[in-house]
Formats: sequence, C-alpha cells, structure tokens
Amino acid sequence: MLFSSPVFLFLFMPLLLLVYWSVPRPLRNSVLLVASLVFYAWGERFFALVMLGSIFGNWLLGLALEALAEPRQRKLVVAAAVVLNIGLLAVFKYSEFLISNLNAMFEAIGIAPVTVVSPHLPLGISFFTFHALSYVIDVYRGVARAQRRPVDFALYIAFFPQLIAGPIIRYHDISEQLRRRPVTLELAASGVERFLAGFGKKMLLANPLGEVADRIFALPAADLSPGTAWLGLICYTLQIYLDFSAYSDMAIGLARLFGFTFLENFNYPYLARSMQEFWRRWHISLSNWLRDYLYIPLGGNRVPPWRIYFNLATVFLLCGLWHGANWTFVVWGLIHGLFLILERLGLAALLARTPRPVQHAYTLAVVSLAWVFFRAADLTQAIAYLRAMAGFGAGWSVDFLSEIDPLVAICLVLGGLASASLFSPLTSDWRLRRNQREGRLDPGIGSLQLGRDSALMLGARLVVLLTIGLLAAGQVAAGTYNPFIYFRF
Repeated sequence: MLFSSPVFLFLFMPLLLLVYWSVPRPLRNSVLLVASLVFYAWGERFFALVMLGSIFGNWLLGLALEALAEPRQRKLVVAAAVVLNIGLLAVFKYSEFLISNLNAMFEAIGIAPVTVVSPHLPLGISFFTFHALSYVIDVYRGVARAQRRPVDFALYIAFFPQLIAGPIIRYHDISEQLRRRPVTLELAASGVERFLAGFGKKMLLANPLGEVADRIFALPAADLSPGTAWLGLICYTLQIYLDFSAYSDMAIGLARLFGFTFLENFNYPYLARSMQEFWRRWHISLSNWLRDYLYIPLGGNRVPPWRIYFNLATVFLLCGLWHGANWTFVVWGLIHGLFLILERLGLAALLARTPRPVQHAYTLAVVSLAWVFFRAADLTQAIAYLRAMAGFGAGWSVDFLSEIDPLVAICLVLGGLASASLFSPLTSDWRLRRNQREGRLDPGIGSLQLGRDSALMLGARLVVLLTIGLLAAGQVAAGTYNPFIYFRF
C-alpha cells in the first residue's frame, strides 16, 4: 500500500486514526500492530509470514541474550541473529545474483550451469532485517533492555510508516517511545504539515521528473544526444532526492500523529561541499546504522590509516550491495567509498582552499555521475550512458528541448529550489531541522511552538499546504505515474 494511494489516504489512514484515538491507551500499540500487518499484507500477503517469522525469531534471541551472562554464550546468540537476518537477505535478495555470477564462472570453465527458481523479493526486507539486527546488537551491548512484550517488539519492526522504505530506526532511539509517548497539539499539527509537504513533493515534483528520467533512460544510449542524456541525469538526480525525502517526510509526519518521533533522514544533501558532508546529509538513518553497527566495530577511526581506507571501502561496498543485488550498485558504492578515501588523503584539504561554488560543483558532479550506475539496468548501459553524455552517442543536437514542456521546466526549477531548502519554512519545525545533527533535532521536537511564527506566516503556511494537498490529491485521483523508488530496496 502506498502512502500516496487512494486506499491509504481515504480509507486506511482515516479509519486507523479513528480507531487508535478511540481505544484505551494500553490497546493502542496493538491497534498499530494490526494496522501495520494489514498495511504490509495488502502488498505481500504470503510473504508477510517471512516478516512475522523474523520478528518471532529475533524476539526470542533478544530474550536469550538478556537471560545469559556468560560472554561466549552471548556471542553465539548474536552470531545466530546475524546468520538468521543476513541469511534471509541472502536467500531472498542475493541468491539470484550469486547464482548468475557462479554460472558465468562455470560457463568459462565448461561446467553446466546451476538452475534455481528466482525467489520473490519481499517488500521492505532490507529495512526490517536492519531493524532486527539493530535490536539484537543493542541488547547485546547493553544499550537497551530486551523487549518482553511481543506486541511492542513486533510494532518496532513492523510499524507501517517506516516498514517499507525507512527511515531505519535504531532500537535504542525508539525503545522508550514504545512504552510511553506524549502527544501534543504541536506534535500532531507538525505531523500533518510534514505529511502534506512530503505528499506534495512526491506527487507534484518527483513524479513528473521521474517520467522524463524513465523515458530517457529507456532509450538506447546510441540514440542519445549529450543534451538529452544530461537532461535525463538531472531529472533523475532531482527525482531520487525528492522521491525518497518525500517518503521520509510522510513517514515522520505519520509517526508524529501517533506520538512517535523519528530522527530526520535528510538534510538537503545537494548543498554538501564534500562527499563526507554529503553522507552526513543523505539517508542519515542508513549512515548512522552503518557507522554504529559496521564501521566502528571494524575499528572506526582508531586504526592505522590503511585500515581506515580499507574499512571505508568495505562499508561502501556493502552499502552498495544493500541497495540491490547488481554490479551497478557495487560500483555506485565503491565510487562513494573511493572519493571518501581521496578526501582523507588530502582532497578535502585541497577543496577547502577553493571557492564554495567549486566545492558544491565537485560534490554534485561526483554524486550525479554515480547516480548513472544507480539508475542503469546494468554496467553496459551505465557506460554507454556516460559515453552519450560525453558526446559519443547520437551526436550533438538540441533535441533535448522537446522533452522540456512548461510542466517539466516548472518542476526542474521548483525541484532545484526545494533541494536547496528554500521551501523549508513550509513546516513549523524548520528552525529545529536547521540545527539537526546526525538526524537529531536540536532542540528536540518537544520544544516546538506553533505560535512562534507570526499570524501572517501561519496563515500563509496553512493556505499553501492545503493547496499543495488538494493539487496532490488531484494527481492521485487522476491515477498519474506514481512509483516510489526505494520500494525496490
């Protein structure tokens, strides 16, 4: 079920809010859990059992960890959790990739290929396995207590706003909220604002730009002029940020309606002036997870320089693979890892002596060119597309102008302004988000005061958000192009 689908907007969400606020407080987590399972089963049905099996297994492992005192036994339990969760990913997400590469090797040495049935990839499996690993590791480290209530634990894994496409919530960030969470008028109102802002960003900006990007990337690279190829990449660069950050906005907004406060997942990443800064602003919940549960256990910054570079390459290789079982994602991750290493080797110091526009241009160039590998179907298409951008496709022409109708031109301008934070004041939490660190607002969302802005600004914000909501709802009713990019991860 999509946040931007009619059944979610006009049936699921109103009904859930009515039931949730009608039942006694002790039953509210149960209501949210049942609703979350319906939300998931709406799209997956049988494969909801895979998620339920993961929930049950990790809940038992968490209880076992807390019951055991002997270090060796505790390590065995954590190892079992890693095998269980990574094993799920290996079977459902990577088995086809592994077998196809194995068969390529077999073919080269004359061995008959192995034939297997490609498994279905359950929605959100990359996200709920990372949630489960976070829980078990937090309990092992003593950062959080094991959750004895199965309903509360299942809700942590399956809570519908973050279930399909994140943000990735670390258990220690939300464990207290599962037990008690105050809901204020400011929190609920800011939740509605964030949802409407994300809804409009998705329907009115990301989707039209995504149509152009999809159309251009579907063309043979040999038919692409440099202008058309660059237009496709610019549209995709804007689409992937607007689409994914819109989903995070809606997830954060929905969670606030039920009293939950998620950490922020984006902080205008295209404003970054280095790749190190980019990863402090892009998909923050994934960056936090990889740092806490992979980079630091590998040694973090406390090891010799060569180990730091090796660890960075390893983390971003796995980051690429987490996004998908394809060599394109591996290359995408390694490009990011390579430039992070180069910045540590001196590129960052060199950049710091250049004007700010040069720093922005460098970061945008690396990020955008890497998106070619992220978007392409395979390495062959990615390289052919890069060649077309360099003028080795259909030759130079201005045929890209035929793709830029008035709607696309408006979306390109507004998408660029939205990426540059110019529309940030549309939601009342904008001052808090301005000072966020690692996704954590400073001061916290509890300090939000709706009346801090002038009456004129409050009125203007209300009119603009309602207008955005109506226009976006009109797009939903019209059944326009409406995919979410991160659903496939």
